[in-house]
Amino acid sequence: MNSKFFNLKKEKQDRMINAALKVFAIQGYRHGSTDDIVREAAISKGLLFHYFGNKLGVYHFVYDYSVRYMKLEMNSTVDKKEKDLFEVMKQVECAKMHAMRGYPYMQQFLDRSIWEDSYEALLSVEEKRKGLEELYAGVTGQIDYSVLPAAVDGEKLRKMLELTSKGLMTERFQDASFQPEMLYREICDYLDMVRQMIYR
Repeated sequence: MNSKFFNLKKEKQDRMINAALKVFAIQGYRHGSTDDIVREAAISKGLLFHYFGNKLGVYHFVYDYSVRYMKLEMNSTVDKKEKDLFEVMKQVECAKMHAMRGYPYMQQFLDRSIWEDSYEALLSVEEKRKGLEELYAGVTGQIDYSVLPAAVDGEKLRKMLELTSKGLMTERFQDASFQPEMLYREICDYLDMVRQMIYR
């Protein structure tokens, strides 16, 4: 990546980043094209290649950028002393919401990258992927499942809630009603509802 990219106006940087995030989030690396990215960003292909070299360069950059951005949001939003499953999940979703205010497709891109089937794309981001996995493992590792009712499997409950959150996000994008704050409130409503059901 050409370091001069960061000399561009922030609006133009974000336009290019958001275009790449959207294309790769929806189409994946294999089917996402630089033609689609430049069309979405309203720039020339020559400009894209000037800063990133090729499609792999774009993918590597936006993945690295997303991981760094998400780490910053997580570290500033998630209280490392919090052990309650529902509170930790709310804080994680709050961090995602903050990221998606400026980069709406960032979380969908990161979610999609987990299932990426292109070897060159996977190899390109392998080190950064490990960093992201460690971040999430650290957050989930601070949860104290022992306070849940004995009949509740904490790990399964967390996974169910995570899948619910992802499903809600996907639904809001598909019906074109995505707004970070509204999605966050909706996810919190589900978390509160499940909490009440468990501690009845």
